[in-house]
Amino acid sequence: MELITKYFPGLSEGQLKQFAQLDSLYAAWNEQINVISRKDIDFLYERHILHSLGIAKVMSFKPGTRVLDIGTGGGFPGIPLAILFPETTFVLIDSIGKKIKVVQEVSDAIGLTNLTAIHGRAEEVDEKFHFIVSRAVTRLKPFFGWTKNKYSAEQFNDLKNGILYLKGGDLDEEIKELNKPVQLYNLSDFFQEEFFETKKVLYVPVNNVSSKK
Repeated sequence: MELITKYFPGLSEGQLKQFAQLDSLYAAWNEQINVISRKDIDFLYERHILHSLGIAKVMSFKPGTRVLDIGTGGGFPGIPLAILFPETTFVLIDSIGKKIKVVQEVSDAIGLTNLTAIHGRAEEVDEKFHFIVSRAVTRLKPFFGWTKNKYSAEQFNDLKNGILYLKGGDLDEEIKELNKPVQLYNLSDFFQEEFFETKKVLYVPVNNVSSKK
């Protein structure tokens, strides 16, 4: 928890309580359903929660923003972001039912009212969003394809609607393969821990917005 308050000092009592509850909840669920690798569960706050919140260092979602988290797994980055931005609506989707069960149970346990968990594939989602987030589920080009026709024409955030993608390592080849404008943000600019040395947020603005909100 110290890591979260170190980088996000303005949290409300309610938010602090929700972040604190994640430790025991994920520990308990991970014993039943392996949603976080066993070597990582002891580093939950650094490698999963704070990593997810790296997106918040790049984009502070305004009230009324709709965000889709594709391939959320156990709820990352969606659950930490939903705690941080209670006036933003989050839809978390994953094709693996047992992982979405964990997302739903954790969300219910901490009292999130701005999050919907869906068992399914991104292509099946028929709603429109301002931003689509994810954490390294695949290469950037196929991921971009999954997001087609899922963007609202409504624009009111500081960044243009688009993708905010958490990924690490050398991404030059993937960015070249996508052949679209990509802005890179190094998480080491925001977080001091060694884990974040190679971690990045990739921002891809989109033009293929729907005419519907």
